[in-house]
Amino acid sequence: MPYFCGMKKVQFTDLILFENDQVVVVNKPPMLSSLDERFADAPSLLRMAKSHHPELRLCHRLDKETSGALILAKNDAAYRFISMEFEHRRVLKKYHAIVEGIHQFDMEEVDLPIGPHRNGLMKVDFGGGKEALTYFKSIAYFRHFTLVECTPITGRTHQIRVHLAARKAVITNDIAYGGKPPMLSNFKRNYNLGKFDEERPLIGRLALHAHAVTFRYAEDQEVTATADYPADFKVLLKQLEKYDS
Repeated sequence: MPYFCGMKKVQFTDLILFENDQVVVVNKPPMLSSLDERFADAPSLLRMAKSHHPELRLCHRLDKETSGALILAKNDAAYRFISMEFEHRRVLKKYHAIVEGIHQFDMEEVDLPIGPHRNGLMKVDFGGGKEALTYFKSIAYFRHFTLVECTPITGRTHQIRVHLAARKAVITNDIAYGGKPPMLSNFKRNYNLGKFDEERPLIGRLALHAHAVTFRYAEDQEVTATADYPADFKVLLKQLEKYDS
């Protein structure tokens, strides 16, 4: 079952970063749901996966807009083992996010509980929220943005997005949490848009990518899989390097 990313047809095998007889790790494209959506017949990562191997099961999920490394298990034993690794916080995940503003994070710890807000969103909730812990490290600076490496220790819904917003470092184009679309005209000098053209954001989703994951799938078997940036994330970084440095 193919997935169309723009005009490009993508097969499940095109996404594979690592595969053996126990697990598959893929680089999920942006705007592809991890699971089937309730009222839509759109493709999902899981549906594509089952066309490759019918027993594949997702060991965790990524938001539809978020791209990057995603683990699937090929059998019940691997699924149970990896699930316990997640439960005991032994899976190391590294995300990269492009955030608004200049932020000098040096493994900054954000330990703020998270609970439901409204319309499927989350918020910092000191009353009834669940424990949530994330570390942030700045890895590149621009004049108006920062590229940040995010290491979530817990796995709460929208954890990175909420914790970055709490530090006034909202992810660019994360509209739900206060981010703005990154427009080239906002930072390119002498920007000129054609008379009949309409300017579009440099990225059409929140700029968050699951860059790497390290995990065990058996007692003595560990793997690290690194997912390249997708095209839209690369384009945004390239424009920032060229016009916002």
